[in-house]
Amino acid sequence: MIEYLATFFGIYILCLFKFIAGPLLGTAAGYSIIEIELVTVSGMMTSVIAFTYLGEWIRKTWTIKIKKKQKRFTRRTRNIIKIWQKFGVWGIATLTPLIFTPIGGTIILSSFGIDKKKIIFSMALSGMFWALFFGLTIHQIVDLPLFKHVWG
Repeated sequence: MIEYLATFFGIYILCLFKFIAGPLLGTAAGYSIIEIELVTVSGMMTSVIAFTYLGEWIRKTWTIKIKKKQKRFTRRTRNIIKIWQKFGVWGIATLTPLIFTPIGGTIILSSFGIDKKKIIFSMALSGMFWALFFGLTIHQIVDLPLFKHVWG
């Protein structure tokens, strides 16, 4: 039981920063789809909630006052703005597990001034969908004959 909890906690910690760690490591640990969903979404949502509510304080407290003049519009920020203009909150939330980290997606939505409840709701739905999708997909790939020999 201690080994299970330690593994679960380790995967959870990694999911705070990188969403895909949950489905990959959960499958490697022999977790069911429900366990993969639970560890992945709980890790992601911990980051989302923390940065949604503590983001303002972090930005005010930890901002370095002396900065070099940075480019305001880089290629990356232009792409984020294009996604925002086309798809809004749901576009950013949907792409967060794929492209952005849970922290990155939350910061993007917060910077656009989105309501905290809407950020949490959209990220939770997106996280549940992608965790289920990746969990099922990875389980199916592991069940292929080629991987059964490698996986054991």
